[in-house]
Amino acid sequence: MSLEEHFKRVDFHGSYDKLDLETLKLIHKHHVMSIPFENLSIHCGEKNIMDFDVIFNKIVRNGRGGWCLENNFLFNWVLREMGYDTTSLGSRVFNCILNDFSPLDSHFINKVVIDGKAYITDVRFGVSFQVWEPLELISGKDQPQAAGVFRLIDQGDIWVLEKTGRKKEILNPEFATSSLVNSKDHNQIYCFTLVPRGAEHFLEINNKLQTETSLFTSKSICSLQTPTGFRALIGWIYSEVTYKPDEGIDVFDIRNITDDEIEQTLREKFNIRLKNKLQPINNKSFYTL
Repeated sequence: MSLEEHFKRVDFHGSYDKLDLETLKLIHKHHVMSIPFENLSIHCGEKNIMDFDVIFNKIVRNGRGGWCLENNFLFNWVLREMGYDTTSLGSRVFNCILNDFSPLDSHFINKVVIDGKAYITDVRFGVSFQVWEPLELISGKDQPQAAGVFRLIDQGDIWVLEKTGRKKEILNPEFATSSLVNSKDHNQIYCFTLVPRGAEHFLEINNKLQTETSLFTSKSICSLQTPTGFRALIGWIYSEVTYKPDEGIDVFDIRNITDDEIEQTLREKFNIRLKNKLQPINNKSFYTL
């Protein structure tokens, strides 16, 4: 296992000798543009295993994606191998049904300190909530990115990540009222503390999310960031979203695809080739693009 293998996987061919913010931004963006957010293994009769060797082989050597626990664990290794001052953290995702943050740390993120300033790196949340670059760990500062304006808010006992987005233009009228389309322009995404968390902290939740009823057992999900927005396949619903910040809108092109189109779509749109047959699923569970 080497950094060179990883950087080849994410199509990064630049210098990484300097442990500065510019380099961190580059490797962060290359990761989100190259490696999909996906939970397809658990819908192919496989398991997502919280083991670094397994994750490296799956994502780097076998060209797959993964969910946050895999991607940010891998990215933490990349940061440490490069020599960055980094700490892994746990976060609790906002649950719109509960109107509160979930009770357990189900999301893995990383903190990086450069020249005395702290940044949050998160290479895998997916869809319109995905940051393309690290966020400075400073309270209340608007941090514009392609998907919208992100903010980190210090609430004393916790930090909260929130985002203000744009209006949505839905090209296919059939999906104008789809539950996949987020009707809110302002969203809380997750909260976290600065308590360091090792990989073992996530072992239980990693198992729960794929063996008990959850978003990830209810829906097969694959999404990938693109230079102009992102693509997503949720069950049999394929979406291409284009960000148009100058016009103040995001354009959603959403359509249904057939079982016969699934394999080709994964291969051509996400560069994913599965060893075992996928059983697409899109049961009722709150999830928005």
